[in-house]
Amino acid sequence: MQHLDAPTAIRAWHALVELPDPDALRALLAPGVVFRSPAVHTPQEGAERTFAYLWAAIQVFGPSLDYRHEWYDDSSAVLMFIAVVDGLTIEGVDIVRWDADDRIVEFTVMARPYKGLQALIGAMGRQLGSA
Repeated sequence: MQHLDAPTAIRAWHALVELPDPDALRALLAPGVVFRSPAVHTPQEGAERTFAYLWAAIQVFGPSLDYRHEWYDDSSAVLMFIAVVDGLTIEGVDIVRWDADDRIVEFTVMARPYKGLQALIGAMGRQLGSA
């Protein structure tokens, strides 16, 4: 999928997913960013904590992450994706909000089906544990 018409923050996110770079991810996150995961009950607050989750997710999803549809407004987007984790296909959405400097201030992930979510939770736990 081409992302040429995507907002700047989303183009930066897609570039990062295609060529993972920890420094680029850190630069994309606002200091007070909040990350919401389907695997963790409470929001994860701050750039370092969000970095850890998003960097782990990039590693877990790897090249299987495929954004299929996207919707934007002036400061937010919904990105619909599919990915394969431990042989299971996962469908989900990333809901992203950014500030006037095109830095991400909120990143929420929703994923299904339940069995795929369980595989994702396990893979994320292993990845975060090895960091």
